[in-house]
Amino acid sequence: MAFFSFLLLLLAPAPQPLAQTPAKTAPPKETIAWSAERPLAWVDFKSRPIATEQLAALTASNIDVQVGCTDFVFRSSVKAVFMPTESWVRDAKNASPALLRHEQLHFDLTELHARMLRQKLSLVKLDCQHLNPAFNNLTKAAFAAWQREESRYDGETNHGLNAEKQKFWEAQVQLRLNQLTAFAQQ
Repeated sequence: MAFFSFLLLLLAPAPQPLAQTPAKTAPPKETIAWSAERPLAWVDFKSRPIATEQLAALTASNIDVQVGCTDFVFRSSVKAVFMPTESWVRDAKNASPALLRHEQLHFDLTELHARMLRQKLSLVKLDCQHLNPAFNNLTKAAFAAWQREESRYDGETNHGLNAEKQKFWEAQVQLRLNQLTAFAQQ
């Protein structure tokens, strides 16, 4: 099961007030950036299970989008991240490797949709002076597609319990990641 969240930080310059007071900001949440060389492990799942939840594990992943304009040139950063303090496993000592593969694929789907968004952002010409609503529409559509696919994945695999469908999804997602290698995070 995946938890969906979408971070969108618009870094375009905003009018500044005349007097500034120090801003109180919360410390950044711990995240793990997606990497083919660094698969998830049960020790990464640091939150406590939700008592009323029937799932065996929950992956909290996110697409972190940061955009800005420098000298009227649009720039963006899109990262797939895993959030350890919001992810949990009910019984890590007895959890199966198949369950971990299912949770890893949730994170892989997040990376896949981050690559798809990177691809879209590379193809569109966004005007820094008129960034919205085009940018908002693009990111909302990307987020909605990601959510739909995550839900379809859990439904078709019965949260990883259907081994045949799970293998199918693993193969398809790997194929699609390979097709979008040009849009992998550098």
